Amino acid sequence: MKKIFRNISLLIAIGIAITVFASCEKDNDGNPNVYVAGQIGNENGVWVAMLWKNGVVQMLTDGTTNASAHSVFVSGKDVYVAGSEGNIAKLWKNGIAQNLTDGTTSANAYSVYVLGKNVYVAGSSNNRAVLWKNGIAQNLTEEGAFNMATSVFVSGKDVYAAGSNNRAVLWKNGIAQNLTEEGERESAMSVFVSGKDVYVSGRGLRTILWKNGIAQQMIENGVMATSVFVSNGDVYVAGCGNRWMNGYSVPVIKLWKNGIDQHLADEIYISTATSVYVLGSDVYVTGYNISESERFVAKLWKNGVLQNLTDETQTAIAYSVFVK
Repeated sequence: MKKIFRNISLLIAIGIAITVFASCEKDNDGNPNVYVAGQIGNENGVWVAMLWKNGVVQMLTDGTTNASAHSVFVSGKDVYVAGSEGNIAKLWKNGIAQNLTDGTTSANAYSVYVLGKNVYVAGSSNNRAVLWKNGIAQNLTEEGAFNMATSVFVSGKDVYAAGSNNRAVLWKNGIAQNLTEEGERESAMSVFVSGKDVYVSGRGLRTILWKNGIAQQMIENGVMATSVFVSNGDVYVAGCGNRWMNGYSVPVIKLWKNGIDQHLADEIYISTATSVYVLGSDVYVTGYNISESERFVAKLWKNGVLQNLTDETQTAIAYSVFVK
């Protein structure tokens, strides 16, 4: 049990998801398609990178090496997924993998955004925050223990990346803006641009949301906001809060709308939200919980109604949702 509590913060921190708006493309029943990226543990205890489409699973890796899918983006008929396999940062296009790094150093891809013919991926390589454009890497930082880019969003000609450089940082076209003072427990996890406003969610000492670099949503220490999405002027933030259990502070799933807790789920044993996406009047949230049997269960909520993507016989985490 102690190991579960120690590792939960790391899993939340690496489970970064980018959520973006797209036009609606219906399935055969007239409903939008719901894509979820994540990972499932196989019978050998190896994490497999996975993509769910309307609840149906597609394996992206063969299960011989630990892998994860952290972000999904759909452009036209093409489905892009960012993640990792072993030490290699990966980008999958329609299930076909492209290596972003050569595996000589540890690397990961956390977020993908597609605009026209350009594919942007945010991640880390050799302890540097990195942004790839069409497979070509740009280092956003020097080498450092807590340096990574966890989210990317493109608006017009401007490319925004959120992440950490031993503090919460927002990069615009490669130029850094520090959102917090230096501190290893502070990070920016998601960026969303709406009009002229730039929203960043993450974890500061007391702040989980910034608008144009100014702290907006103040909350108790330890709360984390993994994803931000803006729709029709409403600001949705997904993440986790705190609850004391058996002498430990454990994460509890949270969804805020304009700073108000939506009470997405009650009494779910050790849980967090990883991504939020809004299409029309529908709000989709992905996440996971740790069951009392100490297994991770991947979850998807639509308008507060829960769908388990896996059951307690499997170990799985859902990191990102995209609806089109």
